[in-house]
Amino acid sequence: MQKKAIGLLLAAAAAYGYYRYSKMTPEQKKKMMQKGKGLLKDNFGGIADFFGTQKTQTAGARTNM
Repeated sequence: MQKKAIGLLLAAAAAYGYYRYSKMTPEQKKKMMQKGKGLLKDNFGGIADFFGTQKTQTAGARTNM
């Protein structure tokens, strides 16, 4: 029974978050994205590379597999 209640609370929190995000102005959305990227960079360091950043490869560094 508790798993259902936790799932319901999680779904309600996600729905509320989506509602709040949909009501934000573009400036507020941009500010929130910058804050989130700063949080990832400050707290998770190397893990932040998995979200949103792309690494470029030079022609000499590529390997054929």
